Amino acid sequence: MDIDNIKNSNNKTKLVTGTVLGVTVLLVVLAVSYAFLPTDNLPVEPVDATASTAELKLRYTDCANEDASTCGDIAAELAPGDSMTKVFSISNVGTVDINYDIYFRELMSTFVNEELVYKLEDLTSNEVIVEETVVPNGTNDGAPLKNSLVAKVGTTVLYKLTITYLDKDYNQIANRNAEFSMKVGIREHVTSPSEKTLTALGLESNGVRTEFDEPATTDEGIFEMEDDYGTSYYYRGAVTNNYVKFAGFYWRIIRINGDGSVRIIYDGTQAHANGANNTGRVINTSTKYNINYNDNKYVGWMYGPTGTATSKSKEEAQTNTVDSTIKKVVDAWYKTNVEGAGYGDAVSDTLFCNDRSTPGIEVTGWSSDTGLGYGKNATAYGATARMRMSFGYTGITPLFKCPGKNDSFTVNDTNKGNGALTYPVGLITIDEIVAAGSGKKGTSNNKYYLYNPSANIWSLSPDSFGASYSYTFFLYTTGLFSSDPVNSDAAITPVINLSSEYASALIGDGTMENPYQEA
Repeated sequence: MDIDNIKNSNNKTKLVTGTVLGVTVLLVVLAVSYAFLPTDNLPVEPVDATASTAELKLRYTDCANEDASTCGDIAAELAPGDSMTKVFSISNVGTVDINYDIYFRELMSTFVNEELVYKLEDLTSNEVIVEETVVPNGTNDGAPLKNSLVAKVGTTVLYKLTITYLDKDYNQIANRNAEFSMKVGIREHVTSPSEKTLTALGLESNGVRTEFDEPATTDEGIFEMEDDYGTSYYYRGAVTNNYVKFAGFYWRIIRINGDGSVRIIYDGTQAHANGANNTGRVINTSTKYNINYNDNKYVGWMYGPTGTATSKSKEEAQTNTVDSTIKKVVDAWYKTNVEGAGYGDAVSDTLFCNDRSTPGIEVTGWSSDTGLGYGKNATAYGATARMRMSFGYTGITPLFKCPGKNDSFTVNDTNKGNGALTYPVGLITIDEIVAAGSGKKGTSNNKYYLYNPSANIWSLSPDSFGASYSYTFFLYTTGLFSSDPVNSDAAITPVINLSSEYASALIGDGTMENPYQEA
């Protein structure tokens, strides 16, 4: 029997839950082993836990009702497509209302390919408060499960947490030995940097969105998604309140980053309405991403080795030593028009993601994909998988977190980023284009705010290397996204990040007539 053609056989996952002390209230453990963590080895803990700060008190109860059989440890074996649920309640037993978060504590997940998801429901109001969302990968202690919930004095809310191991339409052998563990914590809510900027700009979020296949043709407002710094708030659809006037130019806000900075994309020397056909909305109408194209290295914002020498490994191809053709143009523009004009101090060193991850054929679905990422080896990159390029373009999943530090371009920050840039300027990613409302590949959308019929626009996101060409995603004049060889000619719309301090002091309401600008 060919094991590579088996998706569900011997691929079950064990999930165990139980209560713990203090404000940590739930433990979930998954692994691809029937006997990973037997319930008789779990610690015996009380069924109640209280989180309090002075008179602010929340009580967690690990029971669905008064029936003791619903409390404590439960276990289930999961195969792809299976789910497991845990019901718990949180009561405000204090004397004042409290704003609180439910969060992942001691999270550890080796699941890949976004196959493990969670959903949180408020059974008291019969409302889904977190739609099906991917569980963060790696280790984390504090990632939000749901932020800023309000508990009124004397009230109790019954929650149901559902963990699902998705049944995908590709071979899932990559998660055969995956493990997952977590605890759920409750804590008093503290306003994040991005929330402060959101409030300062007079904006509100519509929450988390999970469907991106369909184009956004109306003003859908603002939604949220996790990025490398926290919660990011992005504009979607035919919005008309994301105009910024900065450094003598007009820009459109793409999103508020998790660090509170504001990511903006160039839109000209005057304010243009959505869909305006004007080449003044770009800084250059005909630039190649890279003059050379016949090596995987040329999908890079920076790359290696120098010259036309063939890259001999993925590490060499992704050595950030040589500027791409397009980066030189963007850097020169920024040096003259932002830094040289005295506006550099207002720009933050927030990362730009040139995602060169190579998840491989099982994830990308491209039959020629070697996953090698160097030389002339056929390779599909991370965004290709997220855009479902080989799976009918349905179920696309944009991502604001950069999969690799080496691809996280920064100037001085070597904590989150690679410190390889000279100037804090980049391009929009295909993930940001999709989140903004383009719809799936091949969908024409002439309504959303990024639509520009005057020029095709480069993105920062690699697509693939195949047929002797490196390909990068860009946005066409019809409003749809696709990809073209890097030696094609397209336009440039620089992207920068205004610092949280600068952004929070802006005046205006973001409209064409009254754009956000310095007081």
